[in-house]
Amino acid sequence: MADPTRARKLADRIKVVVADALEKRVKDPRLGFVTITDARVTNDLQHATLYYTVFGSEEEKAGTKAALESAKGVLRSEVGKRTGIRLTPTLTFTADEVPETAQQITDLLSKAAEQDARVAALAAGAEPAGEADPYRKPAEHDDAWDDDLGERDDDLDEVEDGDGDDASANVARG
Repeated sequence: MADPTRARKLADRIKVVVADALEKRVKDPRLGFVTITDARVTNDLQHATLYYTVFGSEEEKAGTKAALESAKGVLRSEVGKRTGIRLTPTLTFTADEVPETAQQITDLLSKAAEQDARVAALAAGAEPAGEADPYRKPAEHDDAWDDDLGERDDDLDEVEDGDGDDASANVARG
């Protein structure tokens, strides 16, 4: 089993070699505007997967895929010559889905921004339900309540505890 660092370096080299060979050696008219976006090599260095993107219609994408499949042997021999490794890995071409996924994410983010703008517009003229300030505040000093307390204190003075003394005498002694 090879070192993963070596596999990564080989993948980077294969990406460059294949991109250069597509530009200079492959003369297939079906080959559209192709960009090799990534390459991955297995740790045993036997298989390489190359990810590519193509700009154009679905017919142009299908033509480019067919051109890459037919040029696979030429590209593999070019990789073998220019990398200098004993066993040349097999090449597999896979269409890269990153641009389409990025476009979908961009569309979803724009929809979310529109929805946020609508909610902000609705909230601009809205008033809160209930009171404007729902938090409790300390009660202000009420003189009427103090008067009631004075009467209650008088009532307590008249209450007797169980031994025949009144409560105010107990408080004075206590």
